[in-house]
Amino acid sequence: MTVDLSAVRPVDVLAIGAHRDDVELSCGGTLARCADQGYTTGVIDLTAGEMGTRGTAEARAVEAEAAAKVLGVSVRLNAGFPDAGIFNNQETRERLVSLIRRLTPRVVILPFLRGRHPDHRVVAELGRDACFLSGLAKFGDGEPPHRPHKILHSLAYREDTVKPTFVVDITDQFDRKRRAIACYASQFDGAQAAGEAFPTGQPLLELLEAKARHYGTLIRKGFGEPFYTEETMEANDIAELSVRSL
Repeated sequence: MTVDLSAVRPVDVLAIGAHRDDVELSCGGTLARCADQGYTTGVIDLTAGEMGTRGTAEARAVEAEAAAKVLGVSVRLNAGFPDAGIFNNQETRERLVSLIRRLTPRVVILPFLRGRHPDHRVVAELGRDACFLSGLAKFGDGEPPHRPHKILHSLAYREDTVKPTFVVDITDQFDRKRRAIACYASQFDGAQAAGEAFPTGQPLLELLEAKARHYGTLIRKGFGEPFYTEETMEANDIAELSVRSL
């Protein structure tokens, strides 16, 4: 996505994924909701997805542009890391820190700390490290330091016992999430699985809908996307806490 970065800084909410389509699958509805709320949103895809079994890197680039428009994403960058070969080392940290400083996000969304694709697991750790190092004035490229305020990990499609810290209501945005995912025809036409979503025998979009409906039930809403934070969340008014207990 060609854009003047000075026109979108600061990016309020930045999602970082290993591959083009990762953020659509995991937090696309949340990005759309943030855009609806007037926040500036951005995406960093760390690779071009060139190792994908289906499609090509070139096709995925076009699909990613289309999906970003559906979700109202203001800026989408690609870090150019090797697909299926992302490592958390000095070189990748420095490159990601440079991008974070260019966008100055307040909130960063990362994959969960565990995942079946090695790139997903590494990006969760690399992203956290880069967010911290980005705040060190003497680290990296000499650009002004910037450390994001909040790091969120997407819990979408997790099958372990981790309980979401919170769930975002994406009932009004779910149709756009579906349309953004459908932009990736090279990846998902006729597919029954994607990313961390294991196949159930039903078409992929039906599987994603079932998952989003499940997360929605946790907050008594139609559709939801789950997130995890390592720090405890604060409540300022317990009389106004949402989600009924009984």
